[in-house]
Amino acid sequence: MWLVLFMFIIGQGKYKRQAFTDETKCRRPPFFHVFGNTWPPGETQCKPKPSTLTLPISYFCALSTPCMKIGLLREYKVPADVRVALSPKQCQRLMDQWPGLQVVVESYGDRCYSDLEYEQAGVDVCDDLDECQVLLGIKEVPPERIIPGKAYLIFSHTTKLQAHNKTMLQAFVDKHNTLMDYELLTNEQGQRLIGFGKWAGIVGAHYALCMIGKKWEAFDLPSPHKLGSFDALVQHYEQLRLPPIKIALTGTGRVGQGAHQLLHLAGIKEVSPDDLLANEYDHCVFATLHSSHLYTLKGGSPFDRTLFHRDPSSTLSAFAPYARVAHVLINGMFWDYRAPRLFELAEMSDPRFSIRLIADITCDVNGSVPLTTRQTSSLEPYLAYDIASGKPTIPFGAESIDVMAIGNLPNELPRDASQDFGQIICDEVIPRLMQGMDNPLLERATICTNGQITPDYSGLARWINS
Repeated sequence: MWLVLFMFIIGQGKYKRQAFTDETKCRRPPFFHVFGNTWPPGETQCKPKPSTLTLPISYFCALSTPCMKIGLLREYKVPADVRVALSPKQCQRLMDQWPGLQVVVESYGDRCYSDLEYEQAGVDVCDDLDECQVLLGIKEVPPERIIPGKAYLIFSHTTKLQAHNKTMLQAFVDKHNTLMDYELLTNEQGQRLIGFGKWAGIVGAHYALCMIGKKWEAFDLPSPHKLGSFDALVQHYEQLRLPPIKIALTGTGRVGQGAHQLLHLAGIKEVSPDDLLANEYDHCVFATLHSSHLYTLKGGSPFDRTLFHRDPSSTLSAFAPYARVAHVLINGMFWDYRAPRLFELAEMSDPRFSIRLIADITCDVNGSVPLTTRQTSSLEPYLAYDIASGKPTIPFGAESIDVMAIGNLPNELPRDASQDFGQIICDEVIPRLMQGMDNPLLERATICTNGQITPDYSGLARWINS
């Protein structure tokens, strides 16, 4: 064994080990204090000066035992969420890049990548993840499925005090887990680093095109989940003939950017918000509406972005002029419950209200779009309301306003969405995990450590104990 280890070290000739100096910082190995004793007690790993190359992680590990074992969780949502945190090829590349890392996958038949595809990439597939220190998933984990003492990185949907996940958070605390949330992975400016918003925008905008085809009996586009890939989606736009209608797009974040990209790929010309209001066109156009187009301050003062973000209740909706010229609304903006809705139900019966289709990508039930009274699914994507009475009716009738409100849009192009998502994990998350938890990015994303709610989220401790 020692001979093998010696030969391995000799083979790493391009590396050298730095002698210890006063400037050398020694510490316990990655995850020692969070994920259990993965290193012989009392030993330390020395972090050299940045300018010096060091032996790879594999030098410090027994050849048969990885320093870090990461597991990919199966999903438990119904209907099934088929996205993954890492694709087979990404798992393979990570293990090649980090000799001290092993990635394993919990067996699951509903993933967008099969168990066989992971095995063919050299990734072990198993029935339990008890030997892993870190577990990566997508959606929430049922409380009874939480493995005590492990570190989880998921979309927990707990920081806004979502009542349906209170029991899950309590279980993470009771079982002495570490919980990190993708939504809380932010840079120093507070901007999110990872998410599926772009793909929600892409899929949601495609559904808007599907609805246009049905409403104006112009064409018949397949739903995204029937096409299977982004490339297949775009191929259907080559012969697309859109009616001369106007589209209003809200949102400039990841969701809005994804929708914006899709509309351009469909060959739809973009115009300014002012031109959308003032001009008529013999072809399909769209305009992107910013907060300053959608809201105005109470009392008639000019729109103030800083005040709006601090106190959305200080504003009134200014969407009415666009609702009188646009035929389609693609809603991709973030909405705060303190802000006014874009429009109210009573406005639908105004003869000047011209919107007939709404792709509500944000899908806030009873939120910025009052017609989004529930989430829909890919099997039954659409709601419809009679314009005169406001009562539910059959979609795509002559006197209906039709709404798409699918709650999990990225799940319809799961491989494309997972590839993008996994690449950010590879670039931003895994390197920091391999260095340990004592870095600002992971600390900002950590809701609880070893069952203790962290100071930044102390309000959650009061919530689960209430």
